[in-house]
Amino acid sequence: MAQRYVRVRTTEGRIYYGSLQIDRSVKIFDAPPWLNGKPTEMTCSAETYELLAPCAPSKIIAVGRNYREHAEEMAAEVPEEPLLFLKPPTTVVGHDMAIIYPPQSQQVDYEGELALVIGETCQDCSPETASDYIWGYTIGNDVTARDLQRRDRLWTRGKGFNSFCPLGPWVVREINPGAKLQTFVNDEEKPRQSAKLERMVHSPDELVSYISGIMTLLPGDVILTGTPKGVGPLQVGDRVRVEIEGIGALENPVIPKPTPRLDISGAD
Repeated sequence: MAQRYVRVRTTEGRIYYGSLQIDRSVKIFDAPPWLNGKPTEMTCSAETYELLAPCAPSKIIAVGRNYREHAEEMAAEVPEEPLLFLKPPTTVVGHDMAIIYPPQSQQVDYEGELALVIGETCQDCSPETASDYIWGYTIGNDVTARDLQRRDRLWTRGKGFNSFCPLGPWVVREINPGAKLQTFVNDEEKPRQSAKLERMVHSPDELVSYISGIMTLLPGDVILTGTPKGVGPLQVGDRVRVEIEGIGALENPVIPKPTPRLDISGAD
């Protein structure tokens, strides 16, 4: 089994990077692994930590319409160059953390994707050297308020709500281009999405090279490589699971936005 690199929060509230062991304990590192973090003497047992998103990116760069069949289902053309947009870091949540359904939207869609984790500062790299800057791979879900995306035409609001970028559950160093991505909702046996990663229009190396010619990529940054056909709506109470062969499964429940509690501490 490939080594799985995780980010965890202990019961004392401390956040660490480490490697997941067979017994679900975590061998703690002294820094993120892409910053040359090394194993320490510390180990967290399975009951003493919460699994977080495996990285804390300064930015998430996402790619639209990078599978031809998805562009067709959206009645859109496949762009000649990668179609980029940004998701703020506040969209990131980890495995088993909730996707919050915003009251502003009436249609929130799942979009299962392969996510790239950048390992070192990258600017103006060539496609031939781009793989040197990809430290590893994880699973992403580019959750989208589709009605707001269509209404605004610009994508910031529809893509940018808190919790709209589940990542995880861990990072692996290598991925097979022929690996299959599948998305399931609830207990359905048939996947809503199913496609091989090699069906991308622009490969991971092409994406890293293209993006690095526009903005500097920093260690821990994430690139969402696009979603295949089969996107569709989620409802409050659903659980959505994105699986990629060679990585694992990222699963998240969908909940309504909590009602803010009134502060009555100063009341007479």
